[in-house]
Amino acid sequence: MAHNKFKGLGVALITPFTKTGEVDYTALRRLLDYQISNGVDFLCILATTGETPCLTADEKQKIKDIVVEKVAGRIPILMGCGGNNTSAVVHALKTDDFTGVDGVLSVCPYYNKPSQEGLYQHFRTIAEATSLPVVLYNVPGRVGVNMTAHTTLRLARDCENIVAIKEASGNFTQIDDIIKNKPENFDVISGDDGITFPLITLGAVGVISVIGNALPKEFSRMVRLALQGDYTPALHIHHKFTELFKLLFVDGNPAGVKAMLNAMGFIENELRLPLVPARITTMGEISAIMKDLNIKY
Repeated sequence: MAHNKFKGLGVALITPFTKTGEVDYTALRRLLDYQISNGVDFLCILATTGETPCLTADEKQKIKDIVVEKVAGRIPILMGCGGNNTSAVVHALKTDDFTGVDGVLSVCPYYNKPSQEGLYQHFRTIAEATSLPVVLYNVPGRVGVNMTAHTTLRLARDCENIVAIKEASGNFTQIDDIIKNKPENFDVISGDDGITFPLITLGAVGVISVIGNALPKEFSRMVRLALQGDYTPALHIHHKFTELFKLLFVDGNPAGVKAMLNAMGFIENELRLPLVPARITTMGEISAIMKDLNIKY
C-alpha cells in the first residue's frame, strides 16, 4: 500500500526566466540549493506556480532532470501531471519520464466542469494508470469546479495509491469533513499559505507553499511548530506574514513571489504570457514588508 511522503513544508517551485524569456537554469539550481539548505521537506515541481502550461516538453524534461540531480534523494519530489483530458493524462503517466520522482500531483479537470461522478472516474482512471502515489489537487477558484468531501473520501477509500489531497478550496467545513472522515492512510495538505496554520490545527499534515520559494526557513519553522502542537509561536510567525500572503496573490500567482525573489536577488522578474509581472505598487509594498520584518537571506 502506498503511503504519503509529502508532509511538512512542500514548496511549489517557480520557474525562473532570463530577460530574453528563456528558462534560467542557473537561477533554478541556485534556488534549489537555497530551498534544500533552509529546511524544505519536499518539492512540488512542474505545477501551477511553475507556469507549466507555458513550458515546452523539452524545458519540462530539463527542469525535472535538474531537480532530481540537485535533490539527489534527500527529500521527496512531487511532480505535476494533470489535465482535463483523462486519456492524455493516462498517456503521460505511461510514457513520460518519472525517474527520481516520488509521486504525482493531479489537478481537478479544468474548463469542461465535470460532475462529481466524472471527477471520481477521472481520478480513479489516473490512479490505475500509475504505480506512483497520487496527490489530488482541488482548487475550484482556478478550475471552475469543486470536488466535494464525499468524492474525495470515496477516492481515498477506493484507490490505494491516492495518498493525499492538496486542498485549496478555502472551505473549512469541507476540509474538516475530509480530515474527520478520511481513512488512516490518506492525508490532507494545505494548498493555501494563508490558512496553513489553522488547517494544521484541524489535522492537515503540511502545505504545498508559494511563499516557501522565498522564505523556506521561516515558513518551515511555522509548519513544524504547528505540527508539533506548539501553537503559540507558530501563530506568531503566521501573523507576521499575513500581509505578505495577500500581496503575493493580488496580481496573480506566481507574479507576487517572483517579485519577492527578484527583490532578494535570486531571479529576474520575468513571467511568460499570458502572465505578467506584479505591479510596481505591489512590488513596493512587498519590499517594505520584507524590510520591516528584517528578513535575512
